[in-house]
Amino acid sequence: MSYDILAFDPDATTDADFGAWWEQESESDDGRSYDDASVTTPALQAFLAELTQTYPPLNGPGSPSSDELDADEDLLHRATDYSIGRSLVSASFSWSRADAARALFLQLAARHGVAVALVSDGDEIIRPASAKPARHPFWRRKQPRP
Repeated sequence: MSYDILAFDPDATTDADFGAWWEQESESDDGRSYDDASVTTPALQAFLAELTQTYPPLNGPGSPSSDELDADEDLLHRATDYSIGRSLVSASFSWSRADAARALFLQLAARHGVAVALVSDGDEIIRPASAKPARHPFWRRKQPRP
C-alpha cells in the first residue's frame, strides 16, 4: 500500500466535479506512456521537475538503475511511482515518507500554482489561490439529480 497524492491543473475541474473527473482520468487509456512529462501542462512539468529532485521516479526517464537502488536504501525509499496525464501528476510514495512527501508536494504545488488532492489523507482538495481544503471530501459531494 502507498501514500497517494495528486497534483492537477486547477482549471481542469471544479471541486464539485472532481470525483467524476478523477474517475474519467484514471480510467483513460489512450495508448500513451504515463511517465512522459512532456504531455502535461508547463506548470505541472515545472512542479514535477522539482519534486523528482527529492523523490526520483521509480520507472521511466530519470529513474535510478536497479544497481543504484540496491546500493542506496534511502534512494530506494524515496523512489516514487508517478503517473502523468495531460492535466495531472499522480504520485505514490512509501508510507514511511508520507509526512515529508506531503509537505514538499504542497510547498511545490503552491509555488507552481497547481491544485492538490490529498487522496490518501482525507481526500481534501487544496487550490492554489486559497490553500484551504475543500469543505467536504470529494467523494461525499452530492451529484446533481437528473
